[in-house]
Amino acid sequence: MKGPQLLSAWAGHWTGSGTGVTVVLPPPGTVGSGEVRGGAPATREFALLDPTRLVDRIDAVVLSGGSAFGLAAADGVMGLLRERGQGFPTPAGPVPIVVGMSVFDDSVRSGPPVADDGLSAALAAWAGEPFGVGRLGAGAGAGTGAWRGRRDPGGVGWATRTAGAAEVAALVVVNAWGDVLDDTGRPLFGGAEDPLPSGTGFGRQNTTIGVVLTTARLSKTDCFLLAQSGHTGFARAIHPAHSRFDGDAVVGLATGEVSADVSLELVRAVAVDSMVAAVRGAVSVHP
Repeated sequence: MKGPQLLSAWAGHWTGSGTGVTVVLPPPGTVGSGEVRGGAPATREFALLDPTRLVDRIDAVVLSGGSAFGLAAADGVMGLLRERGQGFPTPAGPVPIVVGMSVFDDSVRSGPPVADDGLSAALAAWAGEPFGVGRLGAGAGAGTGAWRGRRDPGGVGWATRTAGAAEVAALVVVNAWGDVLDDTGRPLFGGAEDPLPSGTGFGRQNTTIGVVLTTARLSKTDCFLLAQSGHTGFARAIHPAHSRFDGDAVVGLATGEVSADVSLELVRAVAVDSMVAAVRGAVSVHP
């Protein structure tokens, strides 16, 4: 497959030492919203994703390591988009709408992603560089199974499905406190009978973040519901999900390329399946 084409959006990675950045660049005019369900989020511009807020178009989504420090990666993407004249029009020029989400990895102490790293990931997307899955990009330092006192594989995953005349894709960075489950509901690593650690001094370095994209024409409120379906995918493929130790967040994007009437509920159902496949794919392939 040439490059990381997710529907008509493009995605690219920058991978550092145990951390990284993954950028999604949807086509101009893409409508978006999102929802946070985890108890410890690290996000940027999520308030404007509320369906009641003025702006309804998203220019980029930046997923990064480094917890709140890693949100700085979005600055590089924002500067690049401004140079290209993309963003919300204002009297002072366009203001790119760049949403950021970060996971906690070891770069919090060793050096989190910065603006230049976000720029590199965006340029990789535009150049159509190969888009891998596993431990690279924002998932380079990711792991799972922390609630059992382990560090099982985590990483980046993505999957696509068809919903009538539309397509749906999910991209995810899995760095979960819980286990990733197979289609029978059993953990992919270890076993369901593995003991849980005692005490509360564990589970501080987690979070699963993702993007659900569709070619269907949806409103901002519809995209909010689409993001909720992404979270349903988390809950189906990760146990436990949405803990106080996770900053789980999903952005829903609709490019509007398909003019045919496509059922929102069908799109949402397919989004759940896409996210489940993306979560499992993130931990099944590693460079």
